[in-house]
Amino acid sequence: MKKLVLQTMALLCFALMANTSMAQDTAKADPSLKGQYQLMLSKSRTLDGYKLVNPTRLASFWKNVRDTITTERKDLIAAKSKITAQQKSITDLQAQIQGKDTALSSSNARLDEITFLGMAFSKGTYNTIVWTLIIILALALAILIFRAIKLAHEAKYRSDLYNEIAGEYQNYKVKSNDKEKKLARELQDERNKFEEFRSTGRK
Repeated sequence: MKKLVLQTMALLCFALMANTSMAQDTAKADPSLKGQYQLMLSKSRTLDGYKLVNPTRLASFWKNVRDTITTERKDLIAAKSKITAQQKSITDLQAQIQGKDTALSSSNARLDEITFLGMAFSKGTYNTIVWTLIIILALALAILIFRAIKLAHEAKYRSDLYNEIAGEYQNYKVKSNDKEKKLARELQDERNKFEEFRSTGRK
């Protein structure tokens, strides 16, 4: 009976020492998957050309591999979601700018024609009518001059507004291009890490 108890205690002590040694080896080793793999091989014995791997070390290594793959996949999904959101935001902003450009073009088209007595005239025809009316009606001349001054002010305002929007659009394109390049680099880095991990796992 005492012999059985002594054998049991010896086995427990051996298992405890093995686990303590494994924990110390793991703490000293490279924490990367490659380092863990090298540690597992270095701590394995060779018998007839075959490596005898400790099942506990193998299970721990496999758990770390799965955890790393899961983390990499989550990071990749997050990066793709971020890129999709950025692309949607860029598309929305481009649509808004296009709408403003259309409205501005419509305003410029309206400024290129002048309506007189319900009829649309080009500026050349309008000037001819004005000079004819100057001879006939001095009062009509004053009204038309006032209207022309008002239209000139509006044209200047529209032109300044267009230049401001065009400048903002150029700045936006530069920033969007920088963001796309940055996100593309981040995605490529994640892909490179994943490919490096896959190639390491195959060895």
